Amino acid sequence: MSTSKTLGKVIFFSVILFSFAFSAHAAGTTTRYFVKSQSGILKKTLGVRHSFENGFSTDLTGFQVRIAKIMGADIASVKTLQILPATAIPQKPTVPNDQISWGVAAMYRDSGMTQTSGGADVNVAILDTGVQKDHPDLQERITGCKDFTTSQTAIAEQCDDQNGHGTHVAGIIAADGGTSGRGIYGIAPMAHIMGYKVCADDGSCYADDVAMAIRVATDEQAQIITMSFGTDSDIQLVHDAINYAESKGVLMVAAAGNDGPFFDSIDYPAAYPEVIAVGALDKNMNVPDWSSRGTNDATGPNSIDEGDIEFAAPGVNIVSTWNNGGYETLSGTSMAAPFVAGLVARYFDVMSDQHPTTDDIRSELHSSALRSNLASDVDAIGYGMPRVK
Repeated sequence: MSTSKTLGKVIFFSVILFSFAFSAHAAGTTTRYFVKSQSGILKKTLGVRHSFENGFSTDLTGFQVRIAKIMGADIASVKTLQILPATAIPQKPTVPNDQISWGVAAMYRDSGMTQTSGGADVNVAILDTGVQKDHPDLQERITGCKDFTTSQTAIAEQCDDQNGHGTHVAGIIAADGGTSGRGIYGIAPMAHIMGYKVCADDGSCYADDVAMAIRVATDEQAQIITMSFGTDSDIQLVHDAINYAESKGVLMVAAAGNDGPFFDSIDYPAAYPEVIAVGALDKNMNVPDWSSRGTNDATGPNSIDEGDIEFAAPGVNIVSTWNNGGYETLSGTSMAAPFVAGLVARYFDVMSDQHPTTDDIRSELHSSALRSNLASDVDAIGYGMPRVK
């Protein structure tokens, strides 16, 4: 085919794609796709949401997809993850009944404590539904705020949480009691919170938004990334981002899932060995039936392989900050993961003179973990419940 004919074909299809793009996007009829190409023509024609090494993501109508495939584009739909559902106690007090949750006291080994400490200058990226950045117990902790879910721009400088899940996670990690001193305390109340909204208000999370947020958090010097969402699928786009973060020295923590008590029920991204998978415990140190189980018994002790659980942490009836400026009590592995993330922040702080690696931190967590008085099922608790030393 002559150069002029080829150019004419490209221009023809580009005009068609552009003409349908605006009306389709306005009508909300698009679906997220990943285009496996670095073609400048395709990027300009289809539009780019996020760009990766092996392609880019974009929102397309069915008609645009058909035309793009005629143009030779290799296109696949982007998978979604979901925040892990949490069971709530129906109350949202403006003043907490207890400033120290039972989970915090258990990990600090101090039932009589009145406040927590640690996490100074440690950056924790929370990938979730956003964070209420003006909550009294969090407003001094928020140092970054981004929204990866908007349709207008790929990354917006906001992190409004209309769901509440992300704000609850943030409080478990770093609530500092507020300026009044009457609020709650998280595990590491001096940590810096980077609130990255990667999940829509309904709790759905596009994989490309998650993958880009992991990369951005890494590039913006996050030391810890915590994720309380999951899927049954191994998503390469997300795994590539996790490998990138690990190569830069970022320690990642994720909720194991609420699909127990079945063997090999850990959700991704927690199932990846690069990520600390966290199951749930109740106040009596029992594992609830719904907490996902790993494959530890099959893969062998004293190692973490894909599908294994690494720790169990408080995850039942956990009070924390809520997106109305008050507090909420929730249950789920979504609550357990941030307990470990907060503890990691504390270890990064107290070990800062040693310049610890992620392996150093994981070793400290392993050596601190409580195994006695817990369930003997290694698939449910891994190394046990890590604690403050």
